[in-house]
Amino acid sequence: MSGESTAKEGSKLWGGRFTGATDPIMEQFNASIGYDKRMWKADVQGSQAYVKALLRVDLVTAEEMAAIHEGLERVSGEWASGKFVLQPGDEDIHTANERRLKELIGAPAGKLHTGRSRNDQVATDMRIWLREGITKLRTFVIDLIKVFVGKAKEDIHILMPGYTHMQRAQPIRWSHWLLSYAWMLHRDIQRLDELAVRVNVLPLGSGALAGNPFNVDRDFLAKELSFPQVGSNSLDGTSGRDFVGTCRMI
Repeated sequence: MSGESTAKEGSKLWGGRFTGATDPIMEQFNASIGYDKRMWKADVQGSQAYVKALLRVDLVTAEEMAAIHEGLERVSGEWASGKFVLQPGDEDIHTANERRLKELIGAPAGKLHTGRSRNDQVATDMRIWLREGITKLRTFVIDLIKVFVGKAKEDIHILMPGYTHMQRAQPIRWSHWLLSYAWMLHRDIQRLDELAVRVNVLPLGSGALAGNPFNVDRDFLAKELSFPQVGSNSLDGTSGRDFVGTCRMI
């Protein structure tokens, strides 16, 4: 095995103990960029907030912070315009953004991960992305409820047979049947609101699993990223994904 392939494996955040090259088939199987590239905006937002927190504890200079922030703006612009070019080594959105940032600004990009683990970074990105998704989904559901209500008002005079046990039972209004679905969707709105509260807890600053070693201000991070509270347990913050399962069930 060549020294070049060994160095490549060692540069992976998850491959520090590997001494051989990963099979290309495994590289493709392990890559998540095809799925998580949709979180590019959340990843940039989290990184921009984090570098500000690093400045507050003197782990980057004001010039380095400005360079990183500006570089991330350029990365964001490339994604927004559809000009971001993925490379074969971009196994996930976090790797892709960091690789591109380093290409744009050089050495200062390497300081962005100081004290931050991929674990709390991923958990934070997922919450930011899902929080925005919940807001959009809530709007769509409300619009659909309005359609049901509008149609119910328009067709208030229409009658139809009501069924129970697969048999005709009583006459009902078509509007009554339509509004039964509006109420079901209303409960979905309630579930989304309850989920939003659980999603809106910041894990950033939890590190790999046992906290940030540089006393980064998590309350500051929460304010920067519009989270009303920070997670109380770093293990739960970095490992918890139950909110994703809950969202899929709504």
